[in-house]
Amino acid sequence: MIKLRLSTKFLLSMLLISAGLTAASLLFVRRTLESHIRGEIFSDLRNSVATFQNVQREREASWSRSAELMADLPILRALIMAPDAATIQDSSQRLWRLGGSDLFVMVNREQKVVAMHTASYGLTANSAQQLFLEALGDEPTSRWWFGGGHLYEVFVRPIYFGSQAENRLQGYLALGYEINDQLAHEAARVAASQVAFWYGNQVAKSTLSPVQDSELARAYPRSGQAVQETVSQVELGQERFLSAALDLSHGAGPRVRLTVLKSYDQATAFLKQLNRSLVGLGFVAVLGGSLLVFLISHTFTRPLSILVSGVRALERGNFDYPLEARGRDEVAEVTTAFRAMRETLQNTQRKLLEAERLATIGRMASSISHDLRHSLATVVANAEFLAEARLDAHQREELYREVRLAVDQMTEMLESFLEFSRTRENLRPSYGNLQEVLERALQTARANPEFGRIQLTVKCERDCEGWFDLRRLERAFQNLIINAFEAVSPERGKVEVDLRRQNGNIEFRVEDNGPGVPEEIRAQLFEPFVSSGKQYGTGLGLTVVQKIVEDHGGRVKVERTSSQGTVFVTTIPVALRPRTEAASSNASERSAQVTHIQP
Repeated sequence: MIKLRLSTKFLLSMLLISAGLTAASLLFVRRTLESHIRGEIFSDLRNSVATFQNVQREREASWSRSAELMADLPILRALIMAPDAATIQDSSQRLWRLGGSDLFVMVNREQKVVAMHTASYGLTANSAQQLFLEALGDEPTSRWWFGGGHLYEVFVRPIYFGSQAENRLQGYLALGYEINDQLAHEAARVAASQVAFWYGNQVAKSTLSPVQDSELARAYPRSGQAVQETVSQVELGQERFLSAALDLSHGAGPRVRLTVLKSYDQATAFLKQLNRSLVGLGFVAVLGGSLLVFLISHTFTRPLSILVSGVRALERGNFDYPLEARGRDEVAEVTTAFRAMRETLQNTQRKLLEAERLATIGRMASSISHDLRHSLATVVANAEFLAEARLDAHQREELYREVRLAVDQMTEMLESFLEFSRTRENLRPSYGNLQEVLERALQTARANPEFGRIQLTVKCERDCEGWFDLRRLERAFQNLIINAFEAVSPERGKVEVDLRRQNGNIEFRVEDNGPGVPEEIRAQLFEPFVSSGKQYGTGLGLTVVQKIVEDHGGRVKVERTSSQGTVFVTTIPVALRPRTEAASSNASERSAQVTHIQP
């Protein structure tokens, strides 16, 4: 499971909050602008429709007056009574040019078209005849005529002989004005938008492209129905428009309407640039905020990191890890309290160790005094026997060996007692090679004739130099080797010793093929006076080894023990002190050697 530091959690939290707030702000700004632009477009569309409606009213009023004036011309009255339709057709052309309309139609009293002139050739005389008959009964003075793809707004006026009050009807005059490209673009300029004129469900004229025209017809398939009062949205050719409609119809018949369209994409085109700017600004804000948060989090969490390091150092037994309380905040108070607690704990631990050491020394003194009295009694008894004159040389030699053995035991007990009572500050380090220390320890252990038949294998690297208390380590090596010798059988015993440098430490391994450490003493193996199966054992050998090794900053442990044998592993760190010139000259040889010693 991945563990995140407090500063990382703080940074990630603030980064997510900053990114979330920035994204929400950008989204809010975009939505607000889009809503504002949409509202402005709605307002512009309504204003455009109202503006065109006013212009259209003025235009229709002007066209209606023109039709009345033309119908009241004497020359037109005389021309409508001509018996020949060809004469009327030819003679009316000049009047059509004079009126300036796009469609000029004259109908006689029999409601027959007798003259027709148009600027385009889409509308035929038969179509005009039919459209006239459809419009004749309507009250509105204007009608919309559509034919051949051309849309006209037509104004029909009666032609009277004499005054209108006499009601002597001679015919009709129809003047039409086409919704052509020019008028459509004028309407687009007036509305400041795109426009489309509908006749029923067909687009008659627009300022859109042909592709957009076809898509507009599909978007509003029932445009001939009632005009929508609300603004709607439509997509034409991958471009979005907002549209509003105006009904231009008069009376019955197919409905004519005007659709005003404003491009929503063009109106919001600047939003894309604004979005890029806002995203860039948001990125800079998040980056700057993250950097600021990192600096703030580093400022607040660094004292916590130092405090955590101090706690871990205390866990490893390091009471000297530097802790400095800066400021007067809660972290500084905790650091000060922890430092005081550490000092109290160190003092308490020192007192406990001293008390435990004194108690152990007391137990050792009690045990040693008993053993010393026993050994002294042996010495006195054997000395009295030696005083007798009737003993031969062999008996005197045997008594001397017993006296010497008792004295050696007393010396060993006293040295162990003194070794255990020494503190770490009593180390006398000097530069040397542990290979030589091991050789002296082996010589001392092999001096015992009881160990002469045990097979001993020694593996030793020459690169085992450093600053050590060589005399005390020699005693530790000697105790481990003798302990292994005593654990194996004199006839089939095998002991393997291995000294090497590994990972900046000196590793010393002693392996035997004895019966292993008894189960009942494994947990207390390194405690004082713990021994099993040894006739003259004091129970201080491994305790002294542990004391010496720990004073050097190392450790000793039982790596493996079973009925097939036991392995003791001692690890001693190499002290980082400068080498002397004499020691440096001996550091060139770094090869391994293996020695087999047979009984």
